[in-house]
Amino acid sequence: MSEVTLRGMTWNHARGYDPMVATARAYMEAHPGVTITWEKRSLQAFADRPIGEMAGSYDLMVIDHPHVGEVARAGHLVDFAAQGRDGELAALAAGSVGDSHASYAIDGGQWGLAIDAATPVACYRPDLISDVPHRWDQVLDLAREGHVGFALIPINALMTFFGLARNNLVVIAENPEELLASDAGAEVLERMREIVALIDPVCLTLDPIGMFDWMGGTPDAPAYSPFGYGYTNYSRDGYCRFPLVFADAPGFGDNGPRGTVLGGTGIAVSAASNAREVAVDYAFWIAGADCQKGLYFRNGGQPGHAAAWEDDTCNAACRNFLRNTRETLETSWVRPRYDGYMQLQDRGGDIVHACLRGEAGVDATLDALNAAYRESRR
Repeated sequence: MSEVTLRGMTWNHARGYDPMVATARAYMEAHPGVTITWEKRSLQAFADRPIGEMAGSYDLMVIDHPHVGEVARAGHLVDFAAQGRDGELAALAAGSVGDSHASYAIDGGQWGLAIDAATPVACYRPDLISDVPHRWDQVLDLAREGHVGFALIPINALMTFFGLARNNLVVIAENPEELLASDAGAEVLERMREIVALIDPVCLTLDPIGMFDWMGGTPDAPAYSPFGYGYTNYSRDGYCRFPLVFADAPGFGDNGPRGTVLGGTGIAVSAASNAREVAVDYAFWIAGADCQKGLYFRNGGQPGHAAAWEDDTCNAACRNFLRNTRETLETSWVRPRYDGYMQLQDRGGDIVHACLRGEAGVDATLDALNAAYRESRR
C-alpha cells in the first residue's frame, strides 16, 4: 500500500479523544503505510462548528447527528450506504443501541456510523443515597431535602425541556408553524421552574461534565441528578474520588424514562478526502462489535454498539452503567434534523435558560421559541 495519511477531528474529553487515538494506533499497526492523527476541539465547538468547514480540512470527523440534514444536501460527507458494504451496514443497524445508528440516516443516505451512544440519564452517589427516584414527584421530594442537582446551561436546559415534553408524548417540530402545543409547553416550563427553585443556582452554569465533576469530587455535593448526558468514565474505578452510579431517567407518573433526547456521536468521512477508501474502512472497523466492546471501551469510549452494552466485562468495569441505563437509551427521542434545526437549537437554549433564571415569563418564552422555530424552518 502506498503511504496514506488521515487527519481526524474529535471532541476534547477522555471519552471523545482517548479511544480515537487507541483505535488509530491499532489500525496503523495492522495497516503499514497508513498514518492516522486525531485532533480535538472543545465540547461547545463540537456542537457549534459547521461540518462543512471541517470537511475541507479533515478526512475523519466525529459528529453530532442533528447536523446531518444540512450536510446531506451540501455533499460534504461520504455516504456509507453507497460504499458496497451493505452487509456490514446491516449488522451495524441491527446492533444499534436505540436509534443511534438511524440518527445518521437521512435522504436515503447514511452519513455517519454510530460509535458512541448517550442520552440524559440519572446518576447518584451510592455513599449518600440508596433509594433512587423513578418518578418525577419522587425527584421533587428529594430536591426539597436538598439532595438534587443537574446540569442546566442553555443547551441542557433546552434538551431537558424537550425530554420532559416527550416523556408525555408531546409532538415536537412536526407542525411548521408551532414548535409544540402551548399548554404542553407551559406545563413543562412550570415543572422546570419548580425544581430550579429547589436546587443550587450553580446548576444553571454547569454542563454534565461540570455536574459530574462536582458530584464525583466533592463530599457534600448533590446526591442525585435526574438528567445529564451519561459518561461511563465517572463510573469507572480511579476516574473520580466518589464513583457515580447511573440509572434510568425518571418520568412523569408511570411513563418510565421515555423521551430523553438522544445524543452520542458518529464517525463521518469527508467527501473531499484523498484517501476515502481507507477512511471508510477504518470507520467501519471502529463502529463494529468487536472493536466497540473491546479496544474502544477499554480506552474510555462509550460505545454505540449493543454488543458492548450487553457485555459482562464492559458492565463490570463501569458499575453496570450500560445495563442500568439501557431502557432510557432505547426509548430516547431523536431531535429534528431538518436543514436549519441547528439555528433553533442555538437560540432555543438561551430562551429556555432566561425563563429558568426568572427573566422571562412562560408565555413570552413559548412565543420566543415558536418565533425561533419558524425562522429556522425558513
